[in-house]
Amino acid sequence: MEKKELLKNEQIERILSPHPLSFMKLQALCIFVIVWGIVVWWLTQFSAYKGIFGGNGWYPLILWGLVLLLVGVVASLVAIQWSIFFLYLGVFAGGLGLVFWQHWENESTLFLLVYSIAVSIVGFLIVEFYRRSHKYIISNLRIMFKGGVLTKRERTIRYDKIADIDAKQGILGQIFGFGTIIPVSESGLGLGSDTSMAAGGLAVGSQKAKLFGFAGGGKEVQTPIARSYYELHGVYPYKEIKQLVEGLVQTHVPTQYQKEQIEFQKQQVDIQKQMRDLLHKQVSEKPRKKVVKNAVEEEEPEEEDSEEEEKIPVKRKEKDEEAFAQEQVDIQQQMKELLKKQMTAHAVEKEEEEGEEENEEEETDKEEKEVA
Repeated sequence: MEKKELLKNEQIERILSPHPLSFMKLQALCIFVIVWGIVVWWLTQFSAYKGIFGGNGWYPLILWGLVLLLVGVVASLVAIQWSIFFLYLGVFAGGLGLVFWQHWENESTLFLLVYSIAVSIVGFLIVEFYRRSHKYIISNLRIMFKGGVLTKRERTIRYDKIADIDAKQGILGQIFGFGTIIPVSESGLGLGSDTSMAAGGLAVGSQKAKLFGFAGGGKEVQTPIARSYYELHGVYPYKEIKQLVEGLVQTHVPTQYQKEQIEFQKQQVDIQKQMRDLLHKQVSEKPRKKVVKNAVEEEEPEEEDSEEEEKIPVKRKEKDEEAFAQEQVDIQQQMKELLKKQMTAHAVEKEEEEGEEENEEEETDKEEKEVA
């Protein structure tokens, strides 16, 4: 990571990448293609059923393709991701196209073995390249997630915005010491919808479809789930990273005393705004009063009405001054009460700290006596 990407006073704690076995679900798809290719080759060459496939070279290819597609459908339903089925469909279509193009019908058994191994190796390389594209930067201020092959994605989350941490380890993770950590924000970032299928049914729009004669439906549950590049996916060592993240989140969570101080500061700002508005009002009223006073002085006291008009501005002035004085007193009283609360909260916090220190000293004395 370049220094220009860092914020002021930001220090990097860890730079991580997913464990090589953290994408075993994708790697298992490649492993199945190899295993199934070897099984088909053994069935057609060495098993007791090889005579069934000896009459026609298309039989091994049809068997290989049907089982591959069936496994793709099952895996897609379990993972709720139909891209698996279409991936296997593309592999089958590619093999079928090569046999037609090169006229390898008589050598279909050997072709399936070689083709399965070649496709799986390419798949392993793609998964590894995808894994290496992930990068997680843990600093003292935030967590940065980067990932993607063709389209680069980046996500940043600050510790004070993290409301919950979801952590999980699979069987391989427990053996090799890696796991996934999902920080969930207050706005719900890091939450996803997990849909479960019932009785093999499919939901098409608002209508329920039937599959294999069973009525189906879906149920959605909000659960911590995210893309691998939006979570700490398969990080190692899992326990150490989890403790580091939780510690950084804890340091950014304000205590009860800090929350009270923040609330006091907000109240002080409000009171200062009231005082500023009052002073602004006083300043804006003075020129207008001077104009009224000058106009009254210029008039000649020819009639009794002029004397009454002179008294009216004076009375208004006295009332305005009394109102302004009363508002100032109220604002000052609010400020005094706020400062009193702030001092009380500080005293309580100090007493709690002293109590904790006394408890620690008592425990230390007890331990020393026990040792003696």
